[in-house]
Amino acid sequence: MTDTTIPTPRAKRPRSQQQRSRPAAPPPQQQQRTREVHPVLEKLFELYPKMFGAQFLPLKLGAFQDLLAENPDTFRRDELKVALGLHARSTRYLECVAAGLPRHNLQGEPVEPVAPEHVHHAIMEVFRRRQARSKEDLRPKARARLVAAIEASGLSREEYAERARTQDEAANALLDEAFAELAVQTAKREALMRAFEASGKTVEQFAEMYGMNPADVAQAVERTRRAGTAQPQ
Repeated sequence: MTDTTIPTPRAKRPRSQQQRSRPAAPPPQQQQRTREVHPVLEKLFELYPKMFGAQFLPLKLGAFQDLLAENPDTFRRDELKVALGLHARSTRYLECVAAGLPRHNLQGEPVEPVAPEHVHHAIMEVFRRRQARSKEDLRPKARARLVAAIEASGLSREEYAERARTQDEAANALLDEAFAELAVQTAKREALMRAFEASGKTVEQFAEMYGMNPADVAQAVERTRRAGTAQPQ
């Protein structure tokens, strides 16, 4: 009878060791091609870093013609038009418009305010893009931005609505929520203003009497006076 030796089974390595022995996955930048930047935008960044650099600023109306006039041998009209379109539709650019920053010339100097309707539509577009990628309900933040934009516009509710309303029912509903929130805030400021004027006290004394922050009281008083909404008793 032949003596047969049964080989001893090779011990299995722990799963953690098996995982460590596997080749590391390539980094994300190697798994997919990095999105290329339009060459005209790269040139704009080189020529006008204040406007097309790390921080974007709203461009003045007519910037396209200014760029062609200043760089007649550098940009082709069609390519520049495409590049500026990509720039203006980027979320980073829309964010600077939504923030209410003024329009700037190519040297980075403020020259004019952005129209209220442009600020409004930028706020709404940034909200839509971010909400699509987020599980959080971003409506309260968007509503707060709209309230601030409405106040900053200096327009009446009717004037602002005429400029801002679109065919988008969801956007119009959010605008109505912002109008309602602004009405509540305005009523509270008016009530505070009446109480302050009736007290005959200074801002600091009034704030201490009601346990409020003097800075908040001063801001509410100033905003109510500036808006001309204080109602005498």
